[in-house]
Amino acid sequence: MYLLRLDDASNHMNNINWIKMEELLDKYNIKPIVGVIPNNQDLNLLQYDYINGFWERVKQWETKGWTIALHGYNHVYETKEGGINPVKNRSEFAGLPLERQKEKIKNGYNVFLNNGVIPKLFYAPSHTFDKNTLTALKEETNIRYISDTIANDVYYYDEFFFIPQQSGAVRKLPFSITTFCYHPNKMEDNDFERLDIFLKKYLSNFISFNDIELKKRKKSLYDWCLKQIYFLKIDKNS
Repeated sequence: MYLLRLDDASNHMNNINWIKMEELLDKYNIKPIVGVIPNNQDLNLLQYDYINGFWERVKQWETKGWTIALHGYNHVYETKEGGINPVKNRSEFAGLPLERQKEKIKNGYNVFLNNGVIPKLFYAPSHTFDKNTLTALKEETNIRYISDTIANDVYYYDEFFFIPQQSGAVRKLPFSITTFCYHPNKMEDNDFERLDIFLKKYLSNFISFNDIELKKRKKSLYDWCLKQIYFLKIDKNS
């Protein structure tokens, strides 16, 4: 089964692309996971125009059945650590002391609550986090779902359900559940065209977060092998 995940929604974003993505997903009644940055300070994202009424828009997404995720705090990298999911050699969280991570998680979560939104999931910028991040989430939020790591299926670890995220674009993959991660801010016309074609062809394979059957499954040997193969192939500096 396939899940769609959209990263880097904030009050500074490529509004034209986000509208285009929303229209495309509405066309096929796809309900994605959306990562919202609560206090965006990323200079690469601040180049986009300010979005008036951004949090009302987030609540509209919720009303449509989209699942809202806490996507870090400010999207600014503070370390060159990869943590327990070293997709990149940079992180907003991995390598930071627990108290610093708790502060970031608490502040970010409160931004959501103050705007009338309760995020259901967490995932970190560049996919990088560590055990302290999980502890911070447990101590400062009610979130117990993580969209990240490499595996064949959803698994349970350290009081969290991990929903694996394996690809940055749609393609036919053999996993029990696959999450495709898109960044609408940076998408080109051909990215939308390819996504449209894939959605039309494999629409029956797409589910939403609410459709996932959550079991307290431990990682299997197959999951560990997939992780090893994946990290042998990726370029962490790109």
